[in-house]
Amino acid sequence: MAYVSLYTSYSVKIPQIQIMKNKILSVQNIGIENLGTLGELIHSDGYQVENVEAQKEHMPPNPEQYAAIIILGGPMAVYDKLEYLEREQELIRQALKMETPIMGICLGSQLIAQAIGGNVYKGQKKEIGWSNVMINQAGCKDLFMGSKTNNIRVFQWHRDTYDLPSNTAILASSDLYPQAFRFGSAIGIQFHVEIDDKMIRMWAEEYKQELKQEGIEMTELLGQREHEMKNLFGTCKLMYSNFSKQIKNKWMYH
Repeated sequence: MAYVSLYTSYSVKIPQIQIMKNKILSVQNIGIENLGTLGELIHSDGYQVENVEAQKEHMPPNPEQYAAIIILGGPMAVYDKLEYLEREQELIRQALKMETPIMGICLGSQLIAQAIGGNVYKGQKKEIGWSNVMINQAGCKDLFMGSKTNNIRVFQWHRDTYDLPSNTAILASSDLYPQAFRFGSAIGIQFHVEIDDKMIRMWAEEYKQELKQEGIEMTELLGQREHEMKNLFGTCKLMYSNFSKQIKNKWMYH
């Protein structure tokens, strides 16, 4: 007996869900200022990191190929009008148009500030070492969502600061300067959450003349470091978690 199939093969169109972009661009302005502990969190989250040394390598022309961009620190100044810093600002402007998530740390935040029409300049006093930063109401709903305290202990190494456009949301401040802000898809952070003990030692050696001029001893940077490092890494994890949500919200179904 011949059997006839009761099933007919149909071509069914299944909506394509775009696979989330899995590469994050890290823009490094000097060798000793890298992703640090932030890099560990990025890798553990399943992302690959493409690192560009801004002084030596070409800036990628298309930010759309990256899930996010992180621009790191360095001792140079935005107002020095260095060509590679100008290229970074152009990358920031392109990324903002595409709503690509961007995080700028220290110099990176100053580059974002300048790129969005702010003004970067020398502040009245350097902030170097451990200090307190106050998270405001806007920050509690954004980058610092989930923080158990409004007063966080962070590591600083900068003098330059900025005035920001009126449509920028300040997220945190110290007694002297704005410390974190949001403008569209970009977040600027003036302080360092990515450092570890090794990195502090490297910076202290590299910038020892600056420490001498400021009358700062190495012990001040490393004092009670175990407790402070643990808390700082906790802040780094919290901030990265909130930034990661922004990345996923942008690309998961985009």
